[in-house]
Amino acid sequence: MRRQPVYAPNGVVATSQPLAAQAGLAVLREGGSAVDAAVAAAVTLTVVQPGSNDIGSDLFALVWDGQRLHGLNASGRAPAALTRELLAERGERPTGALGAAQARAAVAPPSRGWLPVTVPGAPAGWRDLHDRFGRVPFERLFADAVGYAEHGWTVSPTVAAGWDRAVRLHRGLTRAECRAWADVFAPDGRAPRPGERFRNPGAARALRLIGGSHADAFYHGEIAHALAAHAAATGGLLTADDLARHESTWVEPMRADYRGFSVYELPPNGQGVAALQAFALLDGLPGHGVHEQIEAMKLGFADAHAYVADPDAGPVPDLLAPGYVAARRALIGPRAGDPPPGDPMRGGTVYLAAADSDGMMVSLIQSTYMGFGSFVVLPEYGFTLQNRGAGFSLDPAHPNVAAPGKRPFHTIIPGFLCRDGAAVGPFGVMGGHMQPQGHLQLVLSTVDGGLDPQAALTRPRWYWHTARQLEVEPEFDPDLLRDLRERGHEVTVAEDRSTFGMGQAIWCLPDGAGYVAGSEPRGDGQAAAY
Repeated sequence: MRRQPVYAPNGVVATSQPLAAQAGLAVLREGGSAVDAAVAAAVTLTVVQPGSNDIGSDLFALVWDGQRLHGLNASGRAPAALTRELLAERGERPTGALGAAQARAAVAPPSRGWLPVTVPGAPAGWRDLHDRFGRVPFERLFADAVGYAEHGWTVSPTVAAGWDRAVRLHRGLTRAECRAWADVFAPDGRAPRPGERFRNPGAARALRLIGGSHADAFYHGEIAHALAAHAAATGGLLTADDLARHESTWVEPMRADYRGFSVYELPPNGQGVAALQAFALLDGLPGHGVHEQIEAMKLGFADAHAYVADPDAGPVPDLLAPGYVAARRALIGPRAGDPPPGDPMRGGTVYLAAADSDGMMVSLIQSTYMGFGSFVVLPEYGFTLQNRGAGFSLDPAHPNVAAPGKRPFHTIIPGFLCRDGAAVGPFGVMGGHMQPQGHLQLVLSTVDGGLDPQAALTRPRWYWHTARQLEVEPEFDPDLLRDLRERGHEVTVAEDRSTFGMGQAIWCLPDGAGYVAGSEPRGDGQAAAY
């Protein structure tokens, strides 16, 4: 599983699929900014890694412009016709990435079909990032993606494996609106195998329209009208007005300090605050091991799942207030716990990182959520729609309760690391409930372990699911494993590495010498540099 770190004097793009990394690198070499490269890679990922993201995705990004950090929330909102009652009528037992978050819930929102579909935010996110930080024409950023969609691309191993799981899942779906998925993504009745060529001419058509119209076709033009008509014909709630009202939001990133470094995440409706609270908890301990890291992460999750919601729908409590963090820190003891949330009021994703020769750096993540999202496809345009509405709560008293025009709780989070006000670099680990845990482990390996990005990404990981249930990779230190079990953790050694997420990271080298980057060894990814 060992890879060597990639060193680059000028620029680098690191992401989960090599063709997308190369698409971003080509834009860098043409004089594009890190944002141009990130958007080109993100657009290409919708074609070459369709199970994890698509044109119908949401997007979040952090951008270091050379002086300061900017945050973009490009997640979509629920249709105006969506209600809690409608979601509850077709509710499911909690499963998948939000299983831990909703473990105590009797019923969760449906995960497939039209009901969990919210307005896709990725196309607007690409446009808004480019408008502020782009250098090359917007349409240029779509060239590689259009070419692969139209003429075909060879499927990589990790993508093929996820695709095969999706085909088997799709066979059990009975919703009428999901039937067309197989026409686009399994026309031969199966998933493509590694090395097979796959074409999606409908996606090429959609991407040409988005690139040529500066995303207007998606929210006001041809694609918007097609989406609204398809929803009306197949029982969906999404309308042309829902699409036309969509806009991204520029936000101020949140921060937690740890051992002289500053870790940045985006504010709610994402779960980044769970990772930040864990860093703040650990920073106040004189020393810590894996047990304390797990317990800190549990506390962060407990609060995030209880309080994170769309801030436009109501205030989100300050989960990083020093007094509150100190009170929560006191709950970390020598034994494994199952902590409830505190009372702060009283006291199937892709990730990429890019950097250019001028010092601009981007941390970007986009996702349809569970593998292939809702399985609702816009047939002649070749893309699936995300199912982020599955992240809503059905509890009327919960701040994340489903409501019209509201953004749901989001699992996808980009991260960024600084030291003494200077950028260290972008990082991220995709994988639903794993993401804050991956952020924590990657940064601790960097700050405490002194590892380069590739070594930090390669280090064996742990994954906490719920209660005292913990999974570790086979290479995990046997002495640590024994200690965790003695402390009450119910530890399983997992053979399936998909649980542990996939990440990328780029760090600045001292004295402006360039960058050092790493790409996830558990997948197909690549750090492409020049």
